[in-house]
Amino acid sequence: MAESTAAETTAVETTTVETTAVRSPGPRPRRRGRAGTTWPIHVVLVLAAAIMVAPFVWQILTLFKSTAEATRIPPTILPEDFGLDAFATFFTTVPFWSMFAVSVGSLVLRVAGQLAVAALAGYAFARIPFRGRGVLFGLFIAMLMVPSQLFLIGQYELIRGLGMLDTLPALAVPGLFSAFGTFLMRQAFLTMPKDYEEAARLDGANTFQVFWHVMLPMARPMLAALAVLTGLYSWNDLLWPLIVSPSGENRPLPVGLAGLQGQFGTDYPTLMAGAFVCSIPLVIVFLLLQRQFFAGIASSGLKG
Repeated sequence: MAESTAAETTAVETTTVETTAVRSPGPRPRRRGRAGTTWPIHVVLVLAAAIMVAPFVWQILTLFKSTAEATRIPPTILPEDFGLDAFATFFTTVPFWSMFAVSVGSLVLRVAGQLAVAALAGYAFARIPFRGRGVLFGLFIAMLMVPSQLFLIGQYELIRGLGMLDTLPALAVPGLFSAFGTFLMRQAFLTMPKDYEEAARLDGANTFQVFWHVMLPMARPMLAALAVLTGLYSWNDLLWPLIVSPSGENRPLPVGLAGLQGQFGTDYPTLMAGAFVCSIPLVIVFLLLQRQFFAGIASSGLKG
């Protein structure tokens, strides 16, 4: 009996071990097929990046060339003699510092004003219920489908009636309102939980206090993204400064760059040097705000 019992126990243990071995097959083999199919995507991305960077590389190479070499046919890729004469010609031809001050002043006014207006309007559309809110917001969105050039005559008549021609505020006042900025801020406020807002109201805060102390600090990434987009548009604006500055006073840097293109010929190295110098402030601002910019774009989510 003892021998049979021991044999049965040994058989049961052997069966248990075999069952456990069958149930635990070990680590799964890696799927090499899917990992190997990602290389076409990387090739496409590398080609797209090269196409995007190529004009900037050509710009930098051109500003070191002479005018004769820049207009040579067939064109040369690398400059034969690296020179910095284009920078000297640009700074002597264009009143850089005065135009730079005008560009910075109009940018600061437009960005600050648009952030304030878009944040207040976006919070009202997202959090404050009022009659006709959906219809009014639909009109805001409809303005995105209208070309901005259609508003130029009305805006010019308004600025002239106010006596603001050839002034710095005239460059920034039409840009204080933005349907796109209002839309972005509305989306940012819609994605925020209502618990913080309700808790602030229980503590006795009014609507503006809730907006200023609770909701606006949480919308900083979207504010940074809107500031970068608005600053980029303001810095590169050319048509509106030409219209509201007929005498040539208070004109920004894009107008100075446009003046380098002659009727019978263009000094391309000087033009490329000026474009390179004018793009440096935008690059610095983007590098400082790139984390907030991408966080704001990602947090918009187009929800609600």
